[in-house]
Amino acid sequence: MRVLNVGLDVGSTTVKMVVLDKDNHLVYKNYLRHFSNIKSTVLSMLEEAKSILQGHLLTVMVTGSGGFSISQKLSVPFIQEVIACANAIKNVIPDTDAAIELGGEDAKITYFGEAVEQRMNGTCAGGTGAFIDQMASLLQTDAAGLNELAKAHKNIYPIASRCGVFAKTDIQPLLNEGAAQEDIAASVLQAVVNQTITALAQGRPITGNVAFLGGPLHFMSELRHRFIETLKLQDNNVIFPTDSQYFVAIGAALSSRGEEPVSYECLYERTPRIFHLNSGEGEQLEPLFSSEQDYLNFVERHAKNRVTRVDLETYSGNAYLGIDAGSTTTKVTLIDEEGRLLYSHYGSNLGSPLESTLQALKELYAKLNEGTCIVNSAVTGYGEHLIKAALKVDIGEIETVAHYKAADYFLPGVDFVLDIGGQDMKSLVVHDGVIDSIMLNEACSSGCGSFIETFANSLNMDIKDFARLGLKSQKPVDLGTRCTVFMNSKVKQAQKEGAEVSDISAGISVSVIKNALFKVIRLRSP
Repeated sequence: MRVLNVGLDVGSTTVKMVVLDKDNHLVYKNYLRHFSNIKSTVLSMLEEAKSILQGHLLTVMVTGSGGFSISQKLSVPFIQEVIACANAIKNVIPDTDAAIELGGEDAKITYFGEAVEQRMNGTCAGGTGAFIDQMASLLQTDAAGLNELAKAHKNIYPIASRCGVFAKTDIQPLLNEGAAQEDIAASVLQAVVNQTITALAQGRPITGNVAFLGGPLHFMSELRHRFIETLKLQDNNVIFPTDSQYFVAIGAALSSRGEEPVSYECLYERTPRIFHLNSGEGEQLEPLFSSEQDYLNFVERHAKNRVTRVDLETYSGNAYLGIDAGSTTTKVTLIDEEGRLLYSHYGSNLGSPLESTLQALKELYAKLNEGTCIVNSAVTGYGEHLIKAALKVDIGEIETVAHYKAADYFLPGVDFVLDIGGQDMKSLVVHDGVIDSIMLNEACSSGCGSFIETFANSLNMDIKDFARLGLKSQKPVDLGTRCTVFMNSKVKQAQKEGAEVSDISAGISVSVIKNALFKVIRLRSP
């Protein structure tokens, strides 16, 4: 009976599976994004490979950041992914001097020579697939679209990639100033290169024969090109092996040789255990709402604090226009002499604050009657200078001052304001009508709107639907108050232990508040 070697790589965003024969030929391979549904993705792969595996003895090994629990449930060995990848390189491309591998949330450089030295990102996901996905979403595309855009670039701009929040802060002004999306796309890829080389190589030269591995480097030709150009590599020094995105899985399959083989039927009998992964080991929080009535009481209580509205189409008199061109959204309001709301607009700026503002204003003007006169206007937010110059807005105001002005109007004598925005989070302390201190998130974007939105998008969900799921969760996951990369890892940990999307949604809701209290305001206790 033939023995086949199976390698299963359960990563942070994808699942890869390969089957090797004794001659190292790939007889099966599959690569799927799991969209946080790891259990079903693994089971579907094993089911799809049934016709190839059935009737043979199998040696199986699991690897990857989400693979340990899977290996336990299937009663097969687990191997650390860095070791698996090194094994694949030594067997398949032995002439390699250095290997650069990018994954969903990790980046690695492995140096080969007298001794193998491996370096991996530890505290930051900048320069990984998840980072690329986040930046692509800013340009309303995906990683493949980003790669296509980069092919037509003419300029490279400096963009930070240490953290998503820094990168977005660099990209947003470029979008506001009309920089070509092609140039921004190439700049993002260059930022990934810079992050990998500076954070991992840390001055050690990357020379000789260099291999490019992992999903992002396999699927994104322009990312490889930026690495090759930056490292000044000659064509004969570039190793881009076939099936490079499967190398960790191939390493696991090769490493499984020598393990006790099992039949497919025996392995298949164990697969239902995967569904018994549970989140009982992780920390849990109290539900956001203990009952449906508790939620209805909450909604009723908050509904009392509403701005007075007046029908715009029947109103006549002076009106005042306010525009907030934020980092990710555009807000437009029109009020009357008494501060009552005549019109409001809230929507994504889709990377173009001027265009989204124009659309909102066109909608507003279509509803104005002849008796209404806009006598003054003001703009605030990230895009303040662009909108003020382009549309001849009367006043440009700093957003903290604008925020305090409104807060004091609705709550006279207000002494504290908390604002959670798309990319920033800030608190204002007010004494005797003067802003006394302002505290902002400095180096972390977790708990801000764009983090939540990006996470919802990674699950193929609208942010409103994602948030709504959390309302009914009975077992919210404690994600802590750490930065985005660590929070994502905690989410992955919860997912592989069986947490539902609703539990993660509720957990993120709690984390937002914890981040505000402990990271921004820096309270020691609530």
